[in-house]
Amino acid sequence: MRRSKLLVAALAVPLIGGITAVAAPVALAGPQPTGPATEFTVLSAEGQSPAAAEQAVRDAGGTVVHTNTAIGLITATAPAQGFAELVSANTAVEGAAKARPIGHAPKNAERPAPDVVEKEGQRAGKKATPQQKPAAPVGLDPLDEKLWGLKSVRSDMSRTDQPGDKRVKVGVIDTGVDASHPDIAPNFDEATSRNFTRDIPADENGNVVDGPCEFRGCVDPVGHDDGGHGTHVAGTIAAAANGFGLSGVAPNVSLVNLRAGQDSGSFFLQSVVDAITYSGDAGVDVTNMSFYVDPWLYNCDSNAADSPEQQREQRTTTKAVNRALKYAHSKGVTQVTSLGNQHTDLGAPQPDVTSPNFPSGNEKERDIDNASCVSLPVEGAHTIGVSAFGPSQAKADYSNYGTEQISVSAPGGYFRDGFGTDWFNTNENLILSTYPKNVAIAEGMVDEAGNVTPEGVEAGVQKQTAADGRVGYYQYLQGTSMASPHATGVAAVIVSQFGKAKRGEFGMAPDAVQRVLEGTAAKIACPVPGTVDYIDEGRDESFTATCTGTPQFNGFYGHGAVDAYSAIKHGKQFVK
Repeated sequence: MRRSKLLVAALAVPLIGGITAVAAPVALAGPQPTGPATEFTVLSAEGQSPAAAEQAVRDAGGTVVHTNTAIGLITATAPAQGFAELVSANTAVEGAAKARPIGHAPKNAERPAPDVVEKEGQRAGKKATPQQKPAAPVGLDPLDEKLWGLKSVRSDMSRTDQPGDKRVKVGVIDTGVDASHPDIAPNFDEATSRNFTRDIPADENGNVVDGPCEFRGCVDPVGHDDGGHGTHVAGTIAAAANGFGLSGVAPNVSLVNLRAGQDSGSFFLQSVVDAITYSGDAGVDVTNMSFYVDPWLYNCDSNAADSPEQQREQRTTTKAVNRALKYAHSKGVTQVTSLGNQHTDLGAPQPDVTSPNFPSGNEKERDIDNASCVSLPVEGAHTIGVSAFGPSQAKADYSNYGTEQISVSAPGGYFRDGFGTDWFNTNENLILSTYPKNVAIAEGMVDEAGNVTPEGVEAGVQKQTAADGRVGYYQYLQGTSMASPHATGVAAVIVSQFGKAKRGEFGMAPDAVQRVLEGTAAKIACPVPGTVDYIDEGRDESFTATCTGTPQFNGFYGHGAVDAYSAIKHGKQFVK
């Protein structure tokens, strides 16, 4: 996860079908909004139709741009000052949140700095094992020997019986998916894929966000990824077992790009909600969400450090995301989320010093009240939260944890694993997966001629060339963003194994998928002693974590480490 990101109080059922007519809202008197044009998201009130909320937007001086009718979330443009307060006072509206300004050029075109957690190995100057020429055994690909995570979840064994069913659609809600990558192309479902974002060159202060638009209209094609994160996630889930490069946990399922993240790695409310609700409408079986919804790491009902407007924004986000998650779940979508990279017990969160992170420069320290603050989507309705461990099975230093939110654990990479051994601070401790060439060039890991640069060699970047000239690149990353797709891949294997055709659709109830995933996970006990510090690994006391619970369920590993082979062999008893 770029920064990463289970359950809150029940909220309203999504506004679909059979809506009762309501009285039209009355325009409100008072000062009219002023200031530069700004984008807002407006959520309709419970029991009110989206049409009534749209009229409220117009009465408050705004213009409706787009409406998600599934949950009643509206994108509107309006003057920056006064609109949110005015429209929120209307009885047809639950709340409003400022999304982003319109029409600014970047001060410069410098690419934002990469994530510190995920790309830790690229800063250490450690060389990976030299690249090897392809020599793939049956069912596995040349680079699979480097995928300790694939072996950990026993995909190398499960695929002989169940490599995945093409009818199973896995939605990658992320920065995009590079459909041209030779390991992604065979499984990419272009027809179902959508891009719910448009590039943001800069924030309202002119600071670079995504940088200059790569395509006219600032909307990337559905098979493009200019961030790299989504392609890495997609490869772990379902890179094809095609005798080339590497393969994913479920190498024969279909990959659907549900782009909700910016090139920069930011995920804003409307795009996220649109992607989640679309997953239900499009017949997607499993979604992977390795992010949190910007600009708030935690959305709090009424944090004293926040202004009334900021409090209203956060309440709107919480309600909108939960409506979307409940909608997708009702449509049969299993929703897998990363637990987050803040090395905190989500039941007792540390102070938040990173929010709000958009526009940049507005961050402040906030004490987080666990009872009234949630990180989304992981603490939203009907989500499966995944923590990360390293190749020694030790909880990764960065990984969030805690019995309140965790469901299962999975390989996420841990650069500092194996202190005192030759493993310590090596790229092979991380997770290798697919890497878009355009991003590799932008990050200086590959040159314009397609050769891995010295910096790329140090970071462990791999290049594979097929006999027909196709070229694929692969990079090492770590994070709960890398753990979640391992669990998503196992969930896709479960649907492939136990799903059924019904009314022309193939699928499986998400609660049943979760029961199998948790019930067949490999049980891992808390370490002894239960409190672990990471001082030897170079971390400070804030990383110290205490594991509580039993081998059957605890704060570090949840119900255990996901296991594809156990799922297909022993999962039937949990289907019910």
